[in-house]
Order: sequence, then C-alpha cells, then structure tokens
Amino acid sequence: MKISFQKITKTALILVYLVIVAGALVRMTGSGMGCPDWPRCFGYYIPPTDIKELMWSPNHQFNKGQVIIKDEKLWVAKETFTTTDTYESSNWEEYTKHDYAEFNPVHTWVEYVNRLVGALAGVAVFAMAIASFGFWRRKTSIILLSWLTVFMMGFQAWLGATVVYSVLNPVKITIHMVMALIIVAVILYILDKSKALNYAAISFKKDKLFKSLLVTSLIITLIQVILGTEVRQFVDERVKMLGYENMHLVMDSPIVQFYFHRTFSFVVFGINLWLYLRNRKLNLGYKKTAWVMSLLGIEILSGIAMYYLDFPFGMQTTHLVSASALFGIQFYMLLESSRKEGQYLA
Repeated sequence: MKISFQKITKTALILVYLVIVAGALVRMTGSGMGCPDWPRCFGYYIPPTDIKELMWSPNHQFNKGQVIIKDEKLWVAKETFTTTDTYESSNWEEYTKHDYAEFNPVHTWVEYVNRLVGALAGVAVFAMAIASFGFWRRKTSIILLSWLTVFMMGFQAWLGATVVYSVLNPVKITIHMVMALIIVAVILYILDKSKALNYAAISFKKDKLFKSLLVTSLIITLIQVILGTEVRQFVDERVKMLGYENMHLVMDSPIVQFYFHRTFSFVVFGINLWLYLRNRKLNLGYKKTAWVMSLLGIEILSGIAMYYLDFPFGMQTTHLVSASALFGIQFYMLLESSRKEGQYLA
C-alpha cells in the first residue's frame, strides 16, 4: 500500500506542476478569459469551436445553462428549449458575473485544457488521500495532510473561478499562483514523510548556516514569484493597449515592481551560489544544489530574453515554470536538511 501511495503522490505532484505549466500557457497566450464562466465553458462541458455555436439562430435547441453572445453581452438559457423564428428575450437571462463577452476559439481551448489538467490533478490528489489510509497505524499525519491537500485543491478551483469572475484581477491571480506553490510544498512534505517510513537509514550531514541560507533563498524565491506575477499582469495590460505588433514598447516605462524583481534576481543567484559552494566545500550531500543552479540559469536567461528580445514565444512560460520548479526543489532540500541524523536521504 505504501509503495503505491508514493507512486500516486508523485503522480499528483507531476499533475499539479502540469497545471502550473498549463496556467503559464494561459497567461502567455492571453487566454485567461477564454471561458467566461465556471466550471463549464460558455455553458458547455466541451466548449464550442465556432462563434456560430454562440449566436442565436432560429429552430435551434439550446440546453439550460448554455450561453450566447448577443448585443455584446452574454445571455444564459433559462430552460432547455427550441427557438422559433424570432428571438424571445423571456427565454434568456443576462450573465451578471462580469461583462466580458468575447469569443476566441484558441483562447477558449487553451483555458479548457488548463481546466482539464486541473481536474486530473484533483482526481490524483483525491486518490492520494484515499491511499493515505494505509498509514493509519503508523503516521496519521500523512492522512490528515493528504485530505488537507484535497480541500486545498478545492479551494484552488474556487480561486480559479474568482479569477474568471473578476476578469483577471491581479491580486487574485497572485493568490492563485501562491496557492499552487503551497499545494506543491504540502505534497512534497507528504512524499518525504512517507519515504522516511520505508527505507533503510543513511547518515546525513548537518550545517546550520546552510539551512539558514536555504530558508532565506526559499523566502526570496516566493517573493520573486509574487513580484513576477505582478510584472506579468502589467505586461498583459500593456500588450492589450499597444498590440502585439508593438512588443518593443511594452517595457518602456515599467512599474517599480519590475526593478525590485530584477534586483532580487541577483540576490537569489548570490545566495544559491553560496549554498552550492558551501555544499561542495563541506561535502554535505545536497546533490540538488546543481539542479538549483541550472534552473536559476534558465530563469535568468529567459528573463533577459523577455526584456531585451521583446518577449520571444515560450519565454514567459519557461520563466514561470522554472521558478515554480526552483521553489519545489528548494523546499525539498529544506525537508532534507530537517531530517534527523540517520534518516533516509532521497
């Protein structure tokens, strides 16, 4: 049971990271409002591919809850009915969550895939919670944390809905991103604790300065993600105003958060370089410090490319995903540093 639990937990972790990747693609393509309602998309479980499906037409059956665009507004079918030759307003009610009434099939399907991946991650987390009952006699905290993750996934889904209803409010987007990282951290903690119960002991070196630097680097990475989300929102607004043909003008007058974000990158790099060198000098055994430096290299290079090369395709996604992976690895290293002497080292 415990071996299968670890496989399920790893699957859940991978799928949560895929949700982050999908979310980054949504941001990169400007597809955040591809589905203006939630949890369905224009009232459909499988979204439309043509604007004709969202327009009123005679002798057409609409199911209850399906959406049309009319007079630059969204209208929801009150009941299942078939239209006559004339439009009957009594069959429809105005969608009041927001006033965004546009359809772009690419944006719709990018956002829909994001939701599908999120649903799969939710199923995997629920499976993890069910499997956690195998630890009933040995580690009940794993059970409690697994079910906490289920509730956090539900809360994350609700946050996703509020982001849509707010028409991509920057604060809610930031909270949504931070919540995803918290879920990653909790799953990593569960995975670490389940491993400690199943493997033979291996000695593990301790270093207080290393651990302090690791905590600092983790906090700064989280701050960087928050600042980066705010910068990204600024970029979205500028692109919407200037158009993609004027990407070279997007960062002409950046917000102050951009300068903090750029400055913090030097701090993050410096602290993690210190960690890497200290690990090598004292032979502490943290092999993942090499991964951290590699991800930082990708993070910095993608940031430079966005600023100086006018946001080449894929760089925004690369930048966000590498930051999320960096956070996960740093957090897992913190778990390693917190193990008692002689515990299993993954």
